[in-house]
Amino acid sequence: MNDLQRFIACMEYEPADRRPNHELGVWTQTALRWQQEAPEAVKDFTWNWFHGEDALGLDRREYIPVNFGFIPPFEPQLIEETDKYEIYRDSLGIVRKALKEGAIGGARMCMDQYLAFPVSKPEDFAEVKRRLIAAIPERYPADLDARIERWQRRNCPLILGENCAANGFYWRAREFMGTEALSYAWYDYPDLMHEMMEFFCDFIIETSRPVLEKIRVDYFTLNEDMCMKNGPLLSPETFRKFIFPHLKRMVEFFKAHGTRYFAVDTDGDPTPLIPLLLDAGVDVLWPIERAAGVSPIEWRRRFGKTLRLWGGVDKRVLTQSREAIRAHLREFIPLIEEGGFIPTVDHTVPPDVPWENFCYYMEMKQALLQGDFDKLG
Repeated sequence: MNDLQRFIACMEYEPADRRPNHELGVWTQTALRWQQEAPEAVKDFTWNWFHGEDALGLDRREYIPVNFGFIPPFEPQLIEETDKYEIYRDSLGIVRKALKEGAIGGARMCMDQYLAFPVSKPEDFAEVKRRLIAAIPERYPADLDARIERWQRRNCPLILGENCAANGFYWRAREFMGTEALSYAWYDYPDLMHEMMEFFCDFIIETSRPVLEKIRVDYFTLNEDMCMKNGPLLSPETFRKFIFPHLKRMVEFFKAHGTRYFAVDTDGDPTPLIPLLLDAGVDVLWPIERAAGVSPIEWRRRFGKTLRLWGGVDKRVLTQSREAIRAHLREFIPLIEEGGFIPTVDHTVPPDVPWENFCYYMEMKQALLQGDFDKLG
């Protein structure tokens, strides 16, 4: 089987030679650690694991590079700098305070502190909207038609937009306003929030339309990150009122244009929102962050085969013993046998994971994917 046939078989709960081998990637600090621990083993890595990594046996995926971001972006500006931190305005118009310690190539060891956002009152949204004009030529590669001709003969999954290209309703509103202000805005500025959700849905649909009228894709991901460890950052009722109608409309558009699967990415625990996601037509949820107390086994038991699952491998286990890694992977045997599940680390691999441990995880995961369960002990 090729990578596309294997992916579809898994998603349709059908037998295959093995299940797909996908991973998300690593922190920049992790790559540096592994380059020091095993320079020969990783010297040819691309480090772009969404597209595959031959040295690890990762399956290939291809992405249509559509720009769903600001055009033009905000002009980056350094506002203040010391030997410990810098304060700057980024291309999203967000003012951030970033610690320098541990940073490598712009990748930081901790989250920035967010100081100001481009939308603080309803009148500010006009400045954001003028940077999100749908379907302008700058949003697509100049050789799109030539690429589409090649993609028509593909043997691996094709996805519209790179990972985190089409950030979702909650994600973009949070970028516009910040988490705290957004939490109030659902109540203080309901008209603005209805306008924002409708505008964003229209923008994604109309920017996607010129591509989807020329080629069918295998899936589309809406990156949301709308949950924390203890649950969603908005209530199911708020989600139902403001986001659900537009998410449903978006899903219907994609499926009417031949998209096989619609996926939503959110960290944390989205369990209270899953019934609404399913009602909207969402097919896939990932990455199933285990530190939030969620489990793909429990979600399959509770929500059935309508919900496909990607992720679910607890990154924290990869720092532990070989037996712990094997025991963790054994949990997934029923899902591997059933299908509709692709195990990956539940986010990018952090720098406390040694190269030796990751190699052992990948060896045991290959056995899991191939149905060679005896190797898992």
